[in-house]
Amino acid sequence: MKNLIVMVTVAFLAISCKKNETILVKENKTPKFEIDSVVVNDSVKITDSLTVKYFDKMLVFPDIKEKPLLDSIYFFSSKLQDFTKSGIKTYADVQKSNFFTSFQKEKEDWVSGVSFAQEWYQSSAMKVISNDNDFLHIQYSGGSYMGGAHDNYYYSERVFDLKNNKRLLLSEITSADDKTLSDLLMKNINTINGGAMDQDGAIDNKEMLLVDKIPVTENFYFDQKNLYFHYSPYEITAFAAGDITIPISWKEIETTLQPDFKKRMKL
Repeated sequence: MKNLIVMVTVAFLAISCKKNETILVKENKTPKFEIDSVVVNDSVKITDSLTVKYFDKMLVFPDIKEKPLLDSIYFFSSKLQDFTKSGIKTYADVQKSNFFTSFQKEKEDWVSGVSFAQEWYQSSAMKVISNDNDFLHIQYSGGSYMGGAHDNYYYSERVFDLKNNKRLLLSEITSADDKTLSDLLMKNINTINGGAMDQDGAIDNKEMLLVDKIPVTENFYFDQKNLYFHYSPYEITAFAAGDITIPISWKEIETTLQPDFKKRMKL
């Protein structure tokens, strides 16, 4: 639940900074790798009681030229074909316009039950988490509130192999089968975070599980210590547990690590 509160707070802070404009932001620049971003931020007052806000942050990678890699980075839309800053800006503006147009057409269905002042929103963002050993980790996140008991939000983790210009597959990291990984995920489920606590205040995410076996997700990333699997609300646990990140240490799967990956990561 803490993760939900933090994300919603950040989303609203980001959304409320400026209205009715598209902002081009120079995010980071190094001699080897440049990252820019396009931010679209807008809001519309639907009725006296309802305001709808829209926020979208898309990263721009001027140094990446390979289309298959760019297609994988922007996997969420086949309509995006111009990966320049201006091309991404145009795409982001169209998405925003389509959102509000669609909302206005169906607003009677949406707002019929709104009896007090509310702010609804939809947000999405891309964020570079790391770029080490030519492995680029991008986190995609989003959230929305369109009435109801609570917000909804999600995370999608992707690691890209900049050396080979493609998305990195789990099979390129480890040869461990799904059962082995699933057993380790169950064993380590309370290692990092979660909103489920027992009566003594200790993390107890198992109490919130919606599955008998934890599936191996493609939402993975890694650092020098662990391989991490990230689950959004409702994927494996009840919403109250928040999003769950489960680590598997390199030592636990040491004998299954792929030689090329192990060498590249200096494990």
